[in-house]
Amino acid sequence: MKDRLVSFEPKIIVTTDATTRRGNMVLLKEKVDAVIPDIPSIEAVIVVNRLNTEINMKDGRDFWWEDLTKKASIHCEPERLEANDYGIVFYTSGTTGKPKGVVHSGMAFVIQNYIYSKYHMDHHNDDVFWCSADIGWLTMHIWGIAGALANGVTTVVYEGAIDYPTKDRFYQVIEKYRVNKVFTAPTALRMLKSLGEKVLNQFDLSCLDVISLVGEPFDPESWQWTYEVLGKKKICVNNTWGQTETAGCPIAGAAWLTPMKPGSAGMQFLGADIAVVDEEGKPVKPGTLGNLIIRKPFPMLCRTLWKEPERYISSYFSQVEGSYFASDLALIDEDGYVWVVGRSDDAFNVAGHRLSTMEIESAVLECEGVAEAAVIGVPDEIKGEVPLVFARVNDPSLGTDHLKEKINERIIQLIGKIALPKTIIFTETLPKTVSGKIMRRLLKEIFLSGKVSGDITGLEDPATVAQIQTIINERYTVK
Repeated sequence: MKDRLVSFEPKIIVTTDATTRRGNMVLLKEKVDAVIPDIPSIEAVIVVNRLNTEINMKDGRDFWWEDLTKKASIHCEPERLEANDYGIVFYTSGTTGKPKGVVHSGMAFVIQNYIYSKYHMDHHNDDVFWCSADIGWLTMHIWGIAGALANGVTTVVYEGAIDYPTKDRFYQVIEKYRVNKVFTAPTALRMLKSLGEKVLNQFDLSCLDVISLVGEPFDPESWQWTYEVLGKKKICVNNTWGQTETAGCPIAGAAWLTPMKPGSAGMQFLGADIAVVDEEGKPVKPGTLGNLIIRKPFPMLCRTLWKEPERYISSYFSQVEGSYFASDLALIDEDGYVWVVGRSDDAFNVAGHRLSTMEIESAVLECEGVAEAAVIGVPDEIKGEVPLVFARVNDPSLGTDHLKEKINERIIQLIGKIALPKTIIFTETLPKTVSGKIMRRLLKEIFLSGKVSGDITGLEDPATVAQIQTIINERYTVK
C-alpha cells in the first residue's frame, strides 16, 4: 500500500476503521496512519465506520463519512472533463518489481465496459449479477461496478473470501440471491470442483445462466466440469482474456452468440485487432504459439503509466513496433479463436522444446485428487530448464507417492517425457491474488531464493507465503 500511495500522491484517502478477512480483523485506518508521514500530499482522511472499532482520529485531517454525507447536498453538478482525460489509476499487483500505475480514461472505462459487459454477460434488466472478485481488484470495478451498473442490473457485492466461513459459501450466495450471471476466476471454479458433487447437489443452482471468467488460463477439464456438472449443460461458459492495462476483455465471446470452445479465451471482440507474432514481430501461422499483441488502440487501452511515460513505452511498445505487447503467449486457431496459455515469462525451454505452464497444469489437473496446480520452470544443468509442479490435493488419504506416479504418467501420456517435472511439491495452499490468480512467479522466487523480496500485500492471504517457504526450505534444496 505504501509504495502505491507514495507514487500516486493523493490528497484524500477514503478508508474504513477496519474490515474482516477469514474471521480476522484487519485494522485499515491503523495501516493508513502508519504510512501517512511518508505522503505529504494528503490533506484529509475520510473514514467509514465499518466495525465500530476504537481508532485515532486526528482533528482537522480525519473525518467520519457519516458526518460528511449528512451535511452534503443530494445534488452534485458533475465536473466537466474532456473524454480522454485521466479518470482512473490502477496499480498492478507488484509481487515482483515496482508496481505500475496504469492510467485509464474515465469516460472510455465506463462506455466500453458498458458494451463489453452487455455482450460478454448477455445482460438484461431482470438479471442478478455477481462478480466474485474482491472490491480492491480492477476486475470488480470493471464488471461489478462500471459494467453492471451501466447496464442497470442488480449486483451482488460480497466482502471476504469466497470459501469462508465454509467451502460452499460460493454456492450459498448463488442460491440465496438467485444469481443468474456470475463473473469469476478459473481458480474459484477449480476450488468448487474439488468439493465434489455431493456438496454441489445440496444447492438449487438452476438459476445459473452465464458464467464468465478472466484472470488465468482455464484448462479444458475444468471448463467441461463447469458446463456439464455445475451448469447441467444449460449455461453459457464464456472464458475471456484481459489485463489491468486493457481495463476489460478485448478477447471474449458474446454470451449465447459465439459458439463455445473449451479452454479458448474466445475471439477478438468489438474494436480489437489482435495478432500472434514471433520474436521478430511477424505473424505466425494459425495454431502456432507466439507472442500476443494488440495492433490498434481502442478506448480502454491504458494511456500511460502514472508519472512514468518512459516505462510505459519500454514495457508495452518497444518489443513490436507500433503494437501493444501483452507479454502473454497465445495461439489463434483456424476458426479465429484465441488460446492464451500464460505469461511469456511463465513459458520455458526444456532441451530446446518450448513448453507452457498451462499444458502441464492441465495434465496435472486431470489426475483424480488434485484440486489446484501451478507449474514453474527452474534451472537444470543439462536441459537448461525443467518443470516443477506445485499441487494441492483434496483428498489427503490418496498418498503422495501414488499421486506423484499418477501425475507423471498423465504428463507423459498427454505431452511426453520431455515435460516430466523435476519434482512435485504437495501443499495445502497456494499464493493467490484477491481475484484468484495463482502467483507462479512468486512460487519461483521462493523456490530459487528461499524468500520473497517483492510486495505481497496484494495476495488474498499473505500467510500462504510463509507456509510455502517452510515446505520448500524444510524439504527441498534451494538452488
